[in-house]
Amino acid sequence: MTAVFSHGRLRLYLLKLLDDGPKHGYELIRLLEDRFLGLYAPSAGTIYPRLQRLEVEGLVSHTAAGGRKTYDITDAGRAELRQRAGELTALETDIAASVADLSSLAGEIRSEVRGSTRDLKRELSEATRQTRRARWEAPTPPPRAAPTAGPQAELLDELDKRLAAFTAEVGRLMRARQFSDTQLRTAIRLLDGALDGLRRLLR
Repeated sequence: MTAVFSHGRLRLYLLKLLDDGPKHGYELIRLLEDRFLGLYAPSAGTIYPRLQRLEVEGLVSHTAAGGRKTYDITDAGRAELRQRAGELTALETDIAASVADLSSLAGEIRSEVRGSTRDLKRELSEATRQTRRARWEAPTPPPRAAPTAGPQAELLDELDKRLAAFTAEVGRLMRARQFSDTQLRTAIRLLDGALDGLRRLLR
């Protein structure tokens, strides 16, 4: 942007904007921002000193109302615009080229950011899926000594089957969809309660 407005060209463009009608400083800033499609906006510290110099040179004047200065181009300012019409045309061409370059760069940055965001979301999703799978898939039960024959052995086998089926079903439910924090906290409380009950029963 410095190259576009080097060598007094911002001063010239301010005269051009004021030639369209009186404006206060922040209006000029917004007009410049609009001209550059929001990709550049000069600061107040850039605009107001130039307006003051233009006023000292007799190219603009100001009126004050409500604590705000409104600037207007003078006849001398219009004469300078006419004298520098060729420079102003070249400046408009350079501004258009600069806006095109900035728009292209902004598009590339947006594409890179979107790609990085997609990659990050994919990695987080995979990490969450792996963590959930590791947490809820049924572990391989340790080998257990073969029970003695009889009704108790059959009941122990049935208990093993029920535990395996319970763990597998919980894992299936957890992998099926996303859950709210409230649902997960409630599920944890239910599992803790069931485990406490089994501890009391089997002691």
